[in-house]
Amino acid sequence: MSGMSNIRNIAILVAVFSLSGCADTGSFVQTPSVNLTSVELDKVSFKGQTFLLEFGVENPNAFPLPVKMISYKVTLEGRKFAGGEARCDIMIPARGDGTFVMSVELDLLQSRDDLVSIVSDGASGDIDYQLDGSLTLDIPLTRPVDFSSKGTVALQSLRF
Repeated sequence: MSGMSNIRNIAILVAVFSLSGCADTGSFVQTPSVNLTSVELDKVSFKGQTFLLEFGVENPNAFPLPVKMISYKVTLEGRKFAGGEARCDIMIPARGDGTFVMSVELDLLQSRDDLVSIVSDGASGDIDYQLDGSLTLDIPLTRPVDFSSKGTVALQSLRF
């Protein structure tokens, strides 16, 4: 019986050492560039507004990036605008780029002052943004890949 338990213990140790050697596998993934390319006011109601946020992703890697989850936080004009997590099924081609759009609903009562300021700033041209987050890849033994960017983006008006 002790012979079987020794074999089991050795197998566990081999598995642990094998996995610890791969623990830094996430470092072989070069960080993609993720930018906010568009903010569009989609719907307005008495309860709130719906915005469509478009993100552009550039993949510097020699292999495609299968994204299964996105976590993000967007700041516009220095004010927290939106954030969250979303499951997805996006494939960014090797050494290529792609886009994805997220719908964000904001409560009018909670975000009124910030939204009025952001929308009025956006009426005169581009608005400053800060984007932080991570992409969870559907590649075994890889950690989420963090990203951060800042720049300017135009606020698109309500569609009719």
